[in-house]
Amino acid sequence: MTATTHPLRLPEAVIALVGHHWYDAAASMLAVRAGAPQPGDDRGRLERAGQLATAAKRVLDLDAEDFGPIAAGFHQPWAASLAAARFPLTPRETNRGALGSLVPLYELMLEVVQLRSARQESLQVVVTAHLIGEYLGHLAWEGTLGHAGDPARMRGSTDGLWGTDDPACPHNSAQRATAKRSLNACDGDVAGYTAYLDRFHSRLGDALSVCAMNHATVEAGERPDVGETCPAPCRFAVRPGLAHRRHLDARVRLAKIYQDSRIVALRHHAPVGHFFGVPSVAEISEAWLHTWDKLTQQWPDGGNPLLAPTAPRVAVPDEALPGLSALVSAVADRPIGPGQVIEDIGADVIAVFDAPVVPAGRGD
Repeated sequence: MTATTHPLRLPEAVIALVGHHWYDAAASMLAVRAGAPQPGDDRGRLERAGQLATAAKRVLDLDAEDFGPIAAGFHQPWAASLAAARFPLTPRETNRGALGSLVPLYELMLEVVQLRSARQESLQVVVTAHLIGEYLGHLAWEGTLGHAGDPARMRGSTDGLWGTDDPACPHNSAQRATAKRSLNACDGDVAGYTAYLDRFHSRLGDALSVCAMNHATVEAGERPDVGETCPAPCRFAVRPGLAHRRHLDARVRLAKIYQDSRIVALRHHAPVGHFFGVPSVAEISEAWLHTWDKLTQQWPDGGNPLLAPTAPRVAVPDEALPGLSALVSAVADRPIGPGQVIEDIGADVIAVFDAPVVPAGRGD
């Protein structure tokens, strides 16, 4: 039996929807067509294309709990990238995903900002910009810890007063609870681990930020005052050399400036489910310009990492929020730009219909 090209005419509407990243509508249209009588292998290809379009839609929604099951259902190269962006669903999984490194997840989030902007979904742009801020503290610490705040490794990465109730530690009650939970979240059952991810893990970067901004590294007045600092740092916070610690401090402060910025504040003024407060494109542009102005102000000691001659650079043509990738790269201390996981899934939707097939009943 020989394989021959048997192209299935794909409606131009589906091609246009995928090309403009409307994967939900494309999946619906493909499902309708797959439900109608189809010759030979056509139904199978329609169903496969529909599965891919549905996967693209779910990834665009940034529900990281779904990333693992989605990736497991496909063998294309993008599936490995998606699996690397996931949060493990059980505490002791071998693949640590975004707990090991946040880089794949940040590449995905930057891609989502681009695609949401192309779809003119202003609220979703703001929501994703807020998510980017939530994990910047973790990202800043990743190079120092050797992981992105993985609770399976935090006990070996910290010491001293971390996670204790000692009043000498400047952590507030929420940070103290987060630090304590980070030490044992992977020791118990799935329910306890899931509760940690849901309620505590996003706060871990905030707790670590206090440790980075310690008085043994930077003196008062040298850099912007962005929050609580630590007068008596633990050994893990001062173990690296001074140059490393000052660079970490700078990247943490830059992250906190973004977290307190106007673009992130827009999310709090646009709650889902209300009739009012959805930001317009003009409001987002104004908020981002104000945010970028704050991010790019030089500091008294000249230490703003975003302005450093050695800052990692990424070229992102027509970036939805110009400079956002540069900010993420500066905080991470490595180039990070939008990935192409979702676009690759969309390309695979179209490719399904160009694949050679074996017509039924044919043989050599």
